[in-house]
Amino acid sequence: MFLIFDTETTGLPKKWSAPLTDFDNWPRAIQVAWQVHDQNGICISNQSFVIHPKGFTIPYDSEKIHGISTQLAKKIGVEIDFVLEKFNEDLNKSNFICGHNLNFDEKILGSEYLRINGQNPLQDFPKIDTCTEETAQICMLKGGRGRKYKLPTLLELYNHLFNENFESAHNASADVEATALCLFNLLKNKKIHPQSLSENKDVYENLSNLDLKKVKVQGIDHLNLFEESRLLKLKEVEHKIDMPSTSKELKQDFEFAHLHAYTQFSILQSTSKISDLLNQCIEFAHDAIAITDKSNLMGAFHFIKTLKNYNDNLQDGQKYIKPIVGCELNVCENHLDKSNKDNGYQMVFLAKNKNGFRNLSKLSSIANIEGFYYVPRIDKEILKKYSQDLIVLSGGLNGEISSKILNQGEENAEDSLKWWIDNFKDDFYLEIQNHKQENEDYIIPILKDFSLKYGVKLVATNNSFYTTKTEANAHDILLCVRDGEKQSVPIGRGRGFRYGLPNEEYYYKSKDEMLKIFNDIPESLHNISEIINKVESFDLAREVLLPDFKVPKKFIQKDDFNNQKGQNLYLKHLTIEGVKNKYGKITKDLEDRIEFELDVIAKTGYPGYFLIVQDFINAARDMEVSVGPGRGSAAGSVVAYALGITSIDPIKYNLLFERFLNPDRVSLPDIDIDFDDEGRNKVIEYVVDKYGSDQVAQIITYGRMAAKSSIRDTGRVLDLSLSEVDRISKLVPNMKLNDIFSKNDSDLKSELRTDEFSRVNELKKLYNSSDLSAQTLQQASLLEGSLRNTGIHACGVIITPSNISEFVPITRAKDSDFYVTQFDNSVVEDAGLLKMDFLGLKTLTIIKDTVKLIKYKYDIDLDPEKFELDDKKTYELFQRGETVGIFQYESPGMQKYLKDLKPTDFNDLIAMNALYRPGPLEYIPSYISRKNGSEPITYDIPEMEEFLKETYGITVYQEQVMSLSQKISGFSKGEADLLRKAMGKKIFSLIEKLKPKFMKGGQENGYTIEVLEKIWKDWEAFASYAFNKSHSTCYALIGYQTAFLKANYPSEYMAAVLSNNMNDIKQVSFFMEECKRMGVTVLGPDINESYYKFNVNDDKAIRFGMGAVKGVGKGAVETIVKNRKDSKYDDIFDFAKRIDLRLANKKTFENLILAGGLDSFKLNRSQYFNIDTDGLSYIEKAIKFGSKYQETVNSSQINLFGEEGLNVSYNPSIPKCEEWINLERLKKEREVVGIYISAHPLDDYIRELNNFTSTGLTTLNDLNKLINRDFYVGGIINEVEHLQSKTGNGFAVFSFEDFNDQYKFRIFGEEYLKFKHLLEENKILRLRLNVREGWINKETGRVGDPRIQFLNIELLEGIINSNSKKITLKVDSKSIKNEDILKLKSTLSKYKGSCPVYFDIHDSKNEFKLNMISEDTKVDISKELLLSLEEDEFLYKLN
Repeated sequence: MFLIFDTETTGLPKKWSAPLTDFDNWPRAIQVAWQVHDQNGICISNQSFVIHPKGFTIPYDSEKIHGISTQLAKKIGVEIDFVLEKFNEDLNKSNFICGHNLNFDEKILGSEYLRINGQNPLQDFPKIDTCTEETAQICMLKGGRGRKYKLPTLLELYNHLFNENFESAHNASADVEATALCLFNLLKNKKIHPQSLSENKDVYENLSNLDLKKVKVQGIDHLNLFEESRLLKLKEVEHKIDMPSTSKELKQDFEFAHLHAYTQFSILQSTSKISDLLNQCIEFAHDAIAITDKSNLMGAFHFIKTLKNYNDNLQDGQKYIKPIVGCELNVCENHLDKSNKDNGYQMVFLAKNKNGFRNLSKLSSIANIEGFYYVPRIDKEILKKYSQDLIVLSGGLNGEISSKILNQGEENAEDSLKWWIDNFKDDFYLEIQNHKQENEDYIIPILKDFSLKYGVKLVATNNSFYTTKTEANAHDILLCVRDGEKQSVPIGRGRGFRYGLPNEEYYYKSKDEMLKIFNDIPESLHNISEIINKVESFDLAREVLLPDFKVPKKFIQKDDFNNQKGQNLYLKHLTIEGVKNKYGKITKDLEDRIEFELDVIAKTGYPGYFLIVQDFINAARDMEVSVGPGRGSAAGSVVAYALGITSIDPIKYNLLFERFLNPDRVSLPDIDIDFDDEGRNKVIEYVVDKYGSDQVAQIITYGRMAAKSSIRDTGRVLDLSLSEVDRISKLVPNMKLNDIFSKNDSDLKSELRTDEFSRVNELKKLYNSSDLSAQTLQQASLLEGSLRNTGIHACGVIITPSNISEFVPITRAKDSDFYVTQFDNSVVEDAGLLKMDFLGLKTLTIIKDTVKLIKYKYDIDLDPEKFELDDKKTYELFQRGETVGIFQYESPGMQKYLKDLKPTDFNDLIAMNALYRPGPLEYIPSYISRKNGSEPITYDIPEMEEFLKETYGITVYQEQVMSLSQKISGFSKGEADLLRKAMGKKIFSLIEKLKPKFMKGGQENGYTIEVLEKIWKDWEAFASYAFNKSHSTCYALIGYQTAFLKANYPSEYMAAVLSNNMNDIKQVSFFMEECKRMGVTVLGPDINESYYKFNVNDDKAIRFGMGAVKGVGKGAVETIVKNRKDSKYDDIFDFAKRIDLRLANKKTFENLILAGGLDSFKLNRSQYFNIDTDGLSYIEKAIKFGSKYQETVNSSQINLFGEEGLNVSYNPSIPKCEEWINLERLKKEREVVGIYISAHPLDDYIRELNNFTSTGLTTLNDLNKLINRDFYVGGIINEVEHLQSKTGNGFAVFSFEDFNDQYKFRIFGEEYLKFKHLLEENKILRLRLNVREGWINKETGRVGDPRIQFLNIELLEGIINSNSKKITLKVDSKSIKNEDILKLKSTLSKYKGSCPVYFDIHDSKNEFKLNMISEDTKVDISKELLLSLEEDEFLYKLN
């Protein structure tokens, strides 16, 4: 007997693993239906009952599934006891209980049985389920977990088995009928094999001939539960219409604000910018504005700052708008429980005042730090702790009250409501929303009843995810970007659907619109005024709070509550000691400077800042972390120099302290510090250890959707083709989309290059059309600037006086072990946080590695800070412009100017570092001419020479402007800095304010108005470009240090450069070319010489680092280096027995061999891979031997007899096999290293490439510049794929490489058929190409990307013989000797042929040139001839 049953319920359990006695967890049964079938499948009993809901209501969401409303259940339902009794009668007759997803229905009924009598008769009953892995395999529906097929729904299973749908799904009686048909179909055909039938095989026999038509009970009429519920509700509505209204009269003159609004800081969930919300608020004349972002307060500071700026600058007719800071937090049962997914309920919290914000900040921090599990979460216990000065709104549909009404019933919602009232009293409000949705219509009457019953005030809100209704589509696209969906996927729940808002009502509505929506509940709008009045405005900006730096006991002062007196004394002590060490004798001027600086530091209250910085910098040096000489304006401080914070003497270089810390304007000094990038984290860890991990945090960054990324994201969501998206993106210049589409042509023309302007015109045409490309651009311009993700500031670190969450909301980031501030870098200092920039500078690591290498090789101790700044070799290197790899001086443009300048002094390097940037770049030629004496040095007034002499009369530095303003017009130090800032940042109001003072002071000092006007005008023109000399000096010093090392220790320096670029194989290749130019040999890896990084051998050649070989880890390199200390490895067997084979596996051996690491053993690389008759390669034999040897060494036998007792000998014969051809060997080498080391496959074709190709592959990176040009390129095919298009036509994609670059070509149609035979891997070819304009789209008329046409493809081999028509020899008449002529004549006579010989004869001194043809000599142009000419050092050219 089979009892087949199904239930409809009030919902789903919170925890599927909870015991059935957890009655709060398990939902109630509201319909139970079953059929009993005999052993032959014939139905002998059929029952269906709706259950009367006693003590609970049926939630809205459940009703939407099965149609049974509370009203209907009360009308037609029967008692659960009666139903279970009837069910039990049939259960006692049955052998099996059956169902679809039986596990759920069994637990529902089991829990109901336990509620009544504490017994569960279903617990151990034999079961047959039609929803199993077996039926999943039958239906084969994709989308299951772990790439399995998903379990089918009853509808899906029925459809698969019977090829039709059944009606009334989710009516239990209909579901039972369908389940019975599915069950007996599956049993009849032996498609399922439940455990319960393992000993009841006769069941299959009994059902093998079953007529499935007899399974279905005839004449059953399934009640339409949805229709019955609808009719009942209609009657209720008619009854309510007749009742008198209890709503209050609608007032017009009340304060209004939206209290539930999101901004872009709700990442990828809102398109609203704070500025846009404010503009709407102003337009609508609202009284306040609230932001309630999801789980974070990232926008809070920006929000308050924006509102404060508006309120402080009110125009006529504008009114004050109160800012209200809020946050929507997920409140779960236990925020620390991460064993069960519980996203909680979304409740809205508003800060009444600054203390409320502090508590809100704490809650957000706890949610993100402790409670994050899928989403940030808090719980009610945490809420109790931080509830003070918070207003709570019950939230929207996902708030606890509304959500429970919809999902668990009114009773549960009411219980929750009581908790919120008990804990928040009058600061708790019931939030009602009306976005024209049925579920909201259902909730509102219930919330109104709750409001009357408990005296809780209603408040009307409108969730605003976007600012205007026109942004609804853009917002939907944003949600698709977040979820990785296409917009074409329908909105809904479950597989095959995506998340999206149900309509376009989620925008920032006006007060009038809200009045219309809630005109029947006016008190919900009036109550907004009460909330607005409860909120006090506050500011989050404050003075920076420094962590307390503990000074030694002898400096502690009485009544020094903030420790500032003691810190000032200690700072002075350290400064005097440092000055004595750095300067020796303290002059009066130096003493005055020190006193001035210490006085300013004391008055501004920042002694602790200097002490904190010097402390961790000195700790860094103690940990052997390289510290830069300084950065920015801090180098202008003698105190910083004395403390070791900087390494630049500010007196020597005339650097100004007031550029760093203005005595007239108190602002936090900013000391940025460079550390070597490998040691940077050590310093941060030191700071964490010193101040505590709860006082140190990194700074968040906001990743925004830029113009191109917004186009790419939008195009993907709208399913625009990748090629079209790419084409549109390439049209966008470095300008915002909104600027492109809003500015007029004349403005755009003035801001863009000609080529950019033409592309922008095409963009505008696209934007104004009506196709998918236009839609993409239109929506992308709305999304541009949206927050896409968060990251971590590259170098910023925050240190606070106590727990960081007391000062700023914090969160976590994926890539950091530290806390991360929710406020970004632009506001952390305004928020009172001490920010330090710990910068990792790779150049310092290069210098450090070079110094270590020199110490190791030559036992020479070098200290970069003590390098003499007049080293002849170093300046010669600069003068030659050989500055590849030199910090700040390596660009081609800089190299050119250095050659012209021929620097002879460190001041030249400082100036070039300052001038080589946009703007001042135009002054470089004049600077060079004045230095070299070809242009006179002039000064407007003689007094200028004192400050401008070092830069040949040109104002290069900001410090020069500052010093001159003091000299000419008597500006104070503070005013001089203010002038620097005003001109540098073009603050015109400040410039206008300072100019009269400058003119007046200058005239009082005897200068004419004309002279002063000229000086002022020159400053205005240049000061915005003038550079910070302090920074320029610091970085010029690092540049000098790198140049000193390259000039004096070239091999060691380049080894360090290569080591620190190991992860960028293109850079390795680039620097290897520089080594070649320098005459420094770079050898491949060698297990007897190489280390993890690149190093230098005894012949001053650079050895490749083993760490650059793929599959060779640090552990493997460490054991290789460690075990060769006493002696080098003799062969692979000696190597295998000595290294730790746990750290170096077979792949390590193979890749080292392929990279050339064992070439010194004089075996061919192919021999190591040759398989012997025993089926083992030479590598495998060596590893097997080494393993056995080490096993024997470690055995107990060794402990007894010592190593002398070892008898492990093995000397297999060296395998004989053919050596790989050069090309194969190099390809394998490239596979494991990324580049060719020992040679290049094109080395043998250098003459062909130099003479018979017109350009390199690098030029193909911009095809637009090559349109309609015909040219040759040469190279080798690395990879090739022969493919077929959808139409069946063949084409190929091949990767082509020359010495400097590679390019991926595609070849189609007739060209493919013509040259297909040449498109093979390792073929060395010459391509003749022509670049044509892109195809024109017939529908849109648009021109696509430029396309490459293949005019010819041929082998490079033999091209000299087939293409050489003549040879031209280049001869210098002054340097050629008689014996050279005889040698040339002899060489040419050996290669007689038909090609004419020409001579280009020139005189390098008199600059004449003569072209002549040999009348009696003709040659056969071959490689052999060219090689002979090269050996004799004759220059030639082939045509």
